[in-house]
Amino acid sequence: MAKTLYSATMSLDGFIAGPGGDMSWLKEHIGPNPEVAGLIEEIGSLLVGKRSYSGDDPHRGDPEREGKAFGGGWDGPQFVLTHHAPAEPVPGVTFVGDLESAVAAAKAAAGERYVNIIGADVARQCLEAGVLDEIFVFVVPVLLGDGVRLFDHPGGTNVKLERIGVSHAEGATNLRLRVV
Repeated sequence: MAKTLYSATMSLDGFIAGPGGDMSWLKEHIGPNPEVAGLIEEIGSLLVGKRSYSGDDPHRGDPEREGKAFGGGWDGPQFVLTHHAPAEPVPGVTFVGDLESAVAAAKAAAGERYVNIIGADVARQCLEAGVLDEIFVFVVPVLLGDGVRLFDHPGGTNVKLERIGVSHAEGATNLRLRVV
């Protein structure tokens, strides 16, 4: 059965996007990382938040990579959690209106592989619903000072995590954790 995994590149001060969802900061930190390459091979489907799906792209202006998951490094079924699906269908993308249905559909499509979650709000919802299995964070040496946090839940609860792995790549420290 598929597991859910939230992966993101994060600044040292805890942001995955800059103010207004700006992803341009990430471009200079995208480089060879064996852990990212390995993760891509483990993904069976994506569960994406609407803001992430429609938002900024660190590959903006690059026709080979813009708008593609992992800059074109991954291809497969995508499920976008939204209450406002577009009128026209998008090939390879299914728009789902509620978390439970979205997680079920993404897991069915992933088979024995991971459902990779993209988007802080969807990850938070999955954590609160008890359906988030793992977190994989690539910490890069930059301080953004403001933006979208990895997890943002003011007054939230203490969530216990178990370290699965820590590794280093050029320009990143990789932390893989299991939600206990």
